[in-house]
Amino acid sequence: MKWILLAAGGFAALVAVMAIVGALLPRGHTVSRAARFRRPPAALFATVRDFASSPAWRPELRRVEILPPRDGLPRHRAITRHGPITYVVREELAAERLVLEIADPGLPFGGRWIFAFAAVPGGTELRLTEEGFVKNVFFRFLARFVFGHTATMERYLRDLAQTCGEPPPAFSPS
Repeated sequence: MKWILLAAGGFAALVAVMAIVGALLPRGHTVSRAARFRRPPAALFATVRDFASSPAWRPELRRVEILPPRDGLPRHRAITRHGPITYVVREELAAERLVLEIADPGLPFGGRWIFAFAAVPGGTELRLTEEGFVKNVFFRFLARFVFGHTATMERYLRDLAQTCGEPPPAFSPS
């Protein structure tokens, strides 16, 4: 019985530490990763912008639903094993820039991804920047110390490289 009480007390202490540290972390974050591709900017942009086809090369997506525009802005819903996330295209400049914003205020996180396509010798450098926020203090702790803020971006860029028939990218931070 003593061990059960000690274990329960240890767990409670761990949860308290996570909550305190999470509350002390900033709600928002900005992180960036860049990777080079042999495709020209227009071709790479077309692959990234084809949301309906992205489940074919992004294993974490079960499907994507193209939604009617709202306020003249294109929208889509990505269905993952964790549930749906609705995105709105906030900015689009073909072969140069694409800005996607999470449009679900009920999620415990939010923000936007900024895709910047730059022509470089032999192809394109794609810089992906996340301007995000995490509402819940426990999830904020986990996002910072367990999952990492760049994990999803890095997986995205690796999956993109694979669909383009390229080796996994070497990432360069901002």
